[in-house]
Amino acid sequence: MSDIPGRSAQPLEVGTAHVVILRGELDLLAAPALRARLDMLTAGPCPDLVLDLRPVSFIDCSGLGVLCRVRNRVRARHGRLRLVTGSTSLRRVLRHTGMAGVFELLPGMPVGVAGPPATETGDRSVL
Repeated sequence: MSDIPGRSAQPLEVGTAHVVILRGELDLLAAPALRARLDMLTAGPCPDLVLDLRPVSFIDCSGLGVLCRVRNRVRARHGRLRLVTGSTSLRRVLRHTGMAGVFELLPGMPVGVAGPPATETGDRSVL
């Protein structure tokens, strides 16, 4: 599976949660493909989305904009968005931009959501 943000497989569905693993850099180049993919996943009512940001190496204002957009879409549809990150740098970016309390941040996958690792067969979205 490619680490290019625009390339993805189908998301893993665990219960009602969609798990999406984001890799590499979430920047101006990756934002359009990421936005389109997340828009598809949040189009229905009550979306439950878990974004695994642990493999993300960099995020700029475009990437933050996509995260804010998906948060707003999920909230408007009475759903839930969780960001999985152990990164102190991402937490620092959120704090400095005034968005520290905006997202539900988790240090690891929620109980009942962790599944098999991403595979070529498309068990999880890898963007």
